[in-house]
Amino acid sequence: MIVIAIIFAVAVFVPGLVLAAFVAATWAPDRPLSELKARWAPPPSTFVDVQGMNVHLRDEGPRSDAVPIVLLHGTSSSLHTWDGWAQELKAKRRVIRFDLPGIGLTGPPPDADYRIERYVRFIAAMLDELGVPRCVLAGNSFGGQVAWETALAHPERVEKLILVDAAGYPFQPVSLPIGFRIARIPGLNRLMEFTLPRRVIESSLRNVYADPGKVTPELVDRYFELTLREGNRRALAHRFAQAPAGIHPDRIAALRLPTLILWGGRDRLIPPGDAQRFHRDIAGSRLIVFERLGHVPQEEDPATTVVAVKQFLS
Repeated sequence: MIVIAIIFAVAVFVPGLVLAAFVAATWAPDRPLSELKARWAPPPSTFVDVQGMNVHLRDEGPRSDAVPIVLLHGTSSSLHTWDGWAQELKAKRRVIRFDLPGIGLTGPPPDADYRIERYVRFIAAMLDELGVPRCVLAGNSFGGQVAWETALAHPERVEKLILVDAAGYPFQPVSLPIGFRIARIPGLNRLMEFTLPRRVIESSLRNVYADPGKVTPELVDRYFELTLREGNRRALAHRFAQAPAGIHPDRIAALRLPTLILWGGRDRLIPPGDAQRFHRDIAGSRLIVFERLGHVPQEEDPATTVVAVKQFLS
């Protein structure tokens, strides 16, 4: 009996020690906005109050532009993913980008509503706040789904649509980043609200880039620190639960506006087959596949991808 008791104690105690050691080694509590702003929101960043949120915004280029370009980032990203495009476009066009609710420096919405319809209302509210009656709307990944859903809900406000490795069809990844996998597992995702190994972020970025060599320490820093923004990790788990991918694919064929579809040929999160489906379903759309790029082509190679955007806009 003594031997059995010892074995039982070891079986219970040792895993507990391992878990405690893991938590101690990867302890990463939420960081307040005030701690992150200096590094990640220097000028031209500003903040505007919309729907109870202090939204991180960059609004650049000539205010005389009657139809500004609005750029929506993807899951766990931020407005910084568009730095290269904004730099190229802002000389002649007004370029607006902001961190979506529950992501980046904007942080969670007060109502904890992460349904797609809620994001569509948020986009409309942002356009109202900025005095933009009509725009060119572009989105990557989750931001792509928000973009086309907004174009359907408010066709009078979207002149042209740019979808970059956009979500919309049932989710069938070839390879899912470890950070996304953790966020979808009940219990484990709660643990990750307090711990976050930096290597999880690095691994996830290497997964979505076609060329892992482009994943620099500075890039990992940005994604890591913005993930730690107060409330973002809990928001990610809630959004995966409330807004599963592929809930409205039948609506995509209803889009009736000039649409450019850009895709990374080596995207393993939303494979290029989805690009072909968008192209088939959206009448008159134009599709360009960048064979050597991954899930965030605008970030991995902004110089090449923005050329297609300029041609489309002209």
